[in-house]
Amino acid sequence: MKVSLDLLRSFLAVHRSGSITAAAELLGLAQPTVTAQLRALETAVGRPLFDRVPRGVLPTPAGDELARRVAEPLDRLDAVLVDDAATPYPRTVFLGGPAEFLAELALPAVAGLVADGLELRVAAGLPDRLLDDVAAGRLDLAVSSVRPRRRGLTAEPLYDEEFVLVAAPVWADRLPDPVTGQALRDVPLVAYAEEAPILRRWWRTVFDTRLTRTPSLVVADLRAVRAAVLAGAGVSVLPTYLCRRELASGALRPLLSPAVPPLNTLFLAARPAAAGRREVQAVRRALLAGVAGG
Repeated sequence: MKVSLDLLRSFLAVHRSGSITAAAELLGLAQPTVTAQLRALETAVGRPLFDRVPRGVLPTPAGDELARRVAEPLDRLDAVLVDDAATPYPRTVFLGGPAEFLAELALPAVAGLVADGLELRVAAGLPDRLLDDVAAGRLDLAVSSVRPRRRGLTAEPLYDEEFVLVAAPVWADRLPDPVTGQALRDVPLVAYAEEAPILRRWWRTVFDTRLTRTPSLVVADLRAVRAAVLAGAGVSVLPTYLCRRELASGALRPLLSPAVPPLNTLFLAARPAAAGRREVQAVRRALLAGVAGG
C-alpha cells in the first residue's frame, strides 16, 4: 500500500501534539478524518503506532521510530513549499507568555520585525496552557516560567528574573531598614494569586521561614500588583524589570537588598517543526537579543 504525504503529516501532528483532537484542529481536518488516516497508516506499516490513553494517545516504539525518520524530511518539504525569497516573513508567528513580560520586554524586542512586515499574534497565559498550545501547534513560541519537560518541545534559557521586595514610601517609612519578616507581620501583602507563590518563595529563600499568612489583596497580574503597591495598599515582591522606573524615581522603595536575590529563569519553548521557519527564527533571535538587558 502506498503511503501518501497527507497520512504522514497527520501522523506527525498527532505524534507532536499527543492528541488526535489537537492534531485535527492544527491541520484543519475533522477528527474522524485524522483517525481514519492513522488507521490507514497503521495498516500500511503493519503495526500500531499509538496506544490510546484517557487524555489522548501515546506513541508506541514503532510510532516513535517512524516520527524520528519522517519529521525532518517533512519539515524541510513544508518549509520549501511556503518559502518565498521575496517575502522576509512568509507566515504569521504565534507567540505566548506571561502578560507582564510580553508587555514590558518581549513586544519592544520584536517591534522592529513588525515594522518590517512580520505578522505577529500574541497571547498571554499560564505556563501549562502555553506549553499545551505550543505542543498542539496553536503557538509557535512561548515564554515559560517553568522549564518544559514534555515530549516534542525544545527549550532554551531566555531571561533571568530578579525579584525585589517593595513598598511605597507611606509604608517604607514605617519599617526598619533592612526589614525583617517579623516587622512585616502586620503589613498588608499584595499578590497576583491566592497561593502567593512569589511572596512565599521570597519568605522561604530570604527570610528562611514559611509565609503562613494569606494576602490582603489578590489581583489579576503583576502589573496590577505594582499599581496597588504604588497606591499604598501594602508590600509585595516584583520582578525588577517591572518596577525599575518606580525604583529609580523613589515611587517604590526596596525594603531589603539580599546578597543573592531570588532569581527565576524564563525559557523560550518551541516545537522543532516551527522553530526552523525563517520568521520564527527571526522572532527567536530578536527575543534573545532584545530582552537580555531588560
